[in-house]
Amino acid sequence: MKKAKVDINDERYDKATFAGGCFWCMEAALEKVDGVEEVISGYTGGDAANPSYEEVSSGTTGHYEAVQVIYDPEKVSYEQILHVFWRQIDPTDSGGQFADRGSQYRSAIFYQDEEQREKAQKSKEEIGKSGVFDGTIVTEILPASEFYPAEEYHQDYYIKNPVRYNIYTQGSGRKGFLKKQWEGIEEDHVFPEGEGDDSSRYKDFDKEKRLEELTELQYKVTQKSGTERAFENEYWDNKEEGIYVDIVSGEPLFSSIDKYASGTGWPSFSKALEPGNIVEREDRGLFMKRIEVRSKYGDSHLGHVFPDGPEPSGLRYCMNSAALRFIPKDELEKEGYAEYKKLFE
Repeated sequence: MKKAKVDINDERYDKATFAGGCFWCMEAALEKVDGVEEVISGYTGGDAANPSYEEVSSGTTGHYEAVQVIYDPEKVSYEQILHVFWRQIDPTDSGGQFADRGSQYRSAIFYQDEEQREKAQKSKEEIGKSGVFDGTIVTEILPASEFYPAEEYHQDYYIKNPVRYNIYTQGSGRKGFLKKQWEGIEEDHVFPEGEGDDSSRYKDFDKEKRLEELTELQYKVTQKSGTERAFENEYWDNKEEGIYVDIVSGEPLFSSIDKYASGTGWPSFSKALEPGNIVEREDRGLFMKRIEVRSKYGDSHLGHVFPDGPEPSGLRYCMNSAALRFIPKDELEKEGYAEYKKLFE
């Protein structure tokens, strides 16, 4: 799930800085965006140099809990990242975010240059006109200042401590608020130019036709949340190099690089190839609480994710072969996935 660290000074990448309350939550959301290479939790906007979490959380240093986003502008635009940002916060709250109160938890956009400032201002005006929120949009737009990375235990908290993180997102009120606020609202309703984060070639396909082409088992698994037999499925022991895509939409999901022998009899992965194509939902079926994994564009049931995988993620994405299509590395270009060839070079 976590993307590899990159050189933040690499000229190929741009930076964006946001404050949206708890930086664990902002990091988790923004790291799933295709084209975002890394998200760092930290502190900015204050006076003291190298502040600690204890100092910032006291509300006396003037810093915001924030995230620095390192992204590839060839893959994702600043506008698209802004649109994801707005969907993670309550921009009408001037006293903090959800259960986290105080100036250190206020929302803000920190612009790196005049172009970012103009785009941030335009985006703020659009969210205000959209009618999604009843109150005044109070999220500040401020010049970027020194950004200090937070302590290591705060980085990738949602990966290192998935159970505690999920409890926090529920208990803080953030998860419930965002679901209620944005449910059923399309990107174009808010941002007229349609520059949202859903600009993917995988969202526009003939789903009805694809479903007709599925086998009985593939349909049962993807559309009825079924489960295939362990050790009697196509990919559980597949050791060939390549990527796994959604059997319905074709969106890339996992790579053989992250596949490992879990001993469960189903194909298992330590992380997603494209986290933005993965949707996680609470599943209380079978008299237990689990985290279901679905594809973003195909809305296919894929399997479940468990916190018992290998390091560094500690996660096990236990998938159904019937929900996947495997594309060998030598066929990636022919199948339209040439951008993934570099993974195996």
